[in-house]
Amino acid sequence: MTDPQSYRPSNLPTDPGVYRFFDKDEKVIYVGKAKNIKNRLNSYFGSNLQIKTRRMVNTAVRVDWTIVNSEVEALQLEFTWIKQYNPDFNVQFKDDKSYPYLAIDLNSEFPRLFISRSKKIPGVKYFGPYSHAWALRSTFETLIKIYPVRTCSESNFKSAVRSKRQCLLGDIGRCAAPCVEWVSSDEHKKLANDLVLFLEKSPQEISTRIEDQMKIAAAAEEYEKAAKLRDQLDAINKAFESTDRFLNENIDADVLAIHEEITHAALSQFIIVAGRITGSRSWVVDRANLLEDEGIISAMIGKIYGENKPPAEILVDLLPEDSSVIEQWLTTQRGRSVSLSQPVRGEKLELVQMVKRNANQTLIQYLSKRANDAAVSGSALAEIAGQLELAELPLRIECFDISNIQGTSMVASMVVFEDGQPKKSDYRRFSISDEAGFDDTRAMAHVITRRFKRYLDEKDIDVAEATAQGADRPRFAYPPQLVVVDGGKPQVNAAAKALLELGITDVALCGLAKRLEEVWLPNNSEPIIFPRHSEALYLLQKVRDEAHRFAINFHRSKRSKMMLESLLDEVTGLGEVRRKSLLTHFGSVTALKKATLLELAAVPGIGAKMAKTIMDQVETQPAAINIDMQSGEILDA
Repeated sequence: MTDPQSYRPSNLPTDPGVYRFFDKDEKVIYVGKAKNIKNRLNSYFGSNLQIKTRRMVNTAVRVDWTIVNSEVEALQLEFTWIKQYNPDFNVQFKDDKSYPYLAIDLNSEFPRLFISRSKKIPGVKYFGPYSHAWALRSTFETLIKIYPVRTCSESNFKSAVRSKRQCLLGDIGRCAAPCVEWVSSDEHKKLANDLVLFLEKSPQEISTRIEDQMKIAAAAEEYEKAAKLRDQLDAINKAFESTDRFLNENIDADVLAIHEEITHAALSQFIIVAGRITGSRSWVVDRANLLEDEGIISAMIGKIYGENKPPAEILVDLLPEDSSVIEQWLTTQRGRSVSLSQPVRGEKLELVQMVKRNANQTLIQYLSKRANDAAVSGSALAEIAGQLELAELPLRIECFDISNIQGTSMVASMVVFEDGQPKKSDYRRFSISDEAGFDDTRAMAHVITRRFKRYLDEKDIDVAEATAQGADRPRFAYPPQLVVVDGGKPQVNAAAKALLELGITDVALCGLAKRLEEVWLPNNSEPIIFPRHSEALYLLQKVRDEAHRFAINFHRSKRSKMMLESLLDEVTGLGEVRRKSLLTHFGSVTALKKATLLELAAVPGIGAKMAKTIMDQVETQPAAINIDMQSGEILDA
């Protein structure tokens, strides 16, 4: 690591500009812009830097800067350099797909319709991108039915001109065959222009025109022509049935939204033309090296519109800090006014929320793939081992959580992760008697004691021999390399005391507190703070949240059964056998309340008279307590 003071610059200008940090290999690792170069660069050499900013400054060995005339010029140069150098500490967009576009070459004498994964050919009109290639190909097939523009390559077209023989598409009516002069060059260009109008604007005008032409052809007894026009009209209507407009047809905008998680963020772009979604695209950003104050939405705008002409209106879910400067830059890029806004109500807000949900789904899919990536899990486990100073990688992690309502109906859960993945066959649930008035810390010590007593009892059992003799596999014989408890200092110390009383000293222990996601070690006065966007913290949170989910589900089922038992105890004339029968059949008050009189009477031993008594009793019961099952909080009625 380099001492930042060794390359701290002096005599800095106060003008706007762009700066670059370089590492020892002369690679640009960060590019930033500033309204005042002096103030901005000096902020990197203070003593209170955040973790990732400090890492970047310590990795660099020098910094340079370029003065410009305005903030807009600084923004333009920043976007250009980020694209050129792809610095490690700037926003890195991961796009594992090459999105297809629908393209039409209007500059050609005989315009050609084709599918392209590149937007670099000058003079070509592009529509998209399309997130699903199959949907684009379906659209492509429909379009050439409606507008039989040529789709063949230049070599095939010239070959057909020489041989004076049209291809199969011409024979089946999917091409107007300008190669054999079935239509003139002007007629073919008109077809292409109608196709562009169809894709860009409302189809109503085109449908009306074709319908008028069909009526004229029918009146003139040109029935073959009228039939072709009828089929074309039907194809247009069917094409728009599948992409029916659900927005105001006056909306022409790009919509951008971000969904952020601990380690990654996902960004989605929807392209809206005449109230229809004509294209969509998504990216994922890895936040591992991303500086704390780096603006993701600003970087997204720079990436998209540094390569593409912006529309007149761009809607975002959150305005960037320098939105006015970005808006000026967008206007320069377009050559006309561009509006950058964050909707707060109405149809546009609903559209932004829909795009944000799409970004959320993109991130879910991406993280689901990563969850099975051994390299990612391995790096997270290595980071946990390093931060907690463990002697070995925590290949088996067990996490414990306590769930209760106001100290009653107390349960605990144990979930197991091996190699960073959940091992559900080893999950365990514990019922805890609350007659002694257990609190969270006493309950945690209790469940840790129960689990590791079983470990001491089973650890010397030969698993292979036990299995061969037909005995059950010992369920607690495997010690974890790391025990995680849901909670802070009190819960960790309680668990540590329980382990010590059992004589177990070779199992590492930590706690993860929800409020600030602090990691506590036994008998430590200060917590360990993991980097907020680290894979290690993400894995610990995943383990903790799974334990909480498992405990809540058990708690809910136990509480439902207890409530039903309590309710049935109040029913006059209902004996133990029939109560047990009802408990087995329904399992909860909710299920019992939903039952009809006939369903109650059909339970063995109940009958019509007792069913009526039970139903009357249930109806007089007060409303159930409303509980948030994620947090355990009792909600207002």
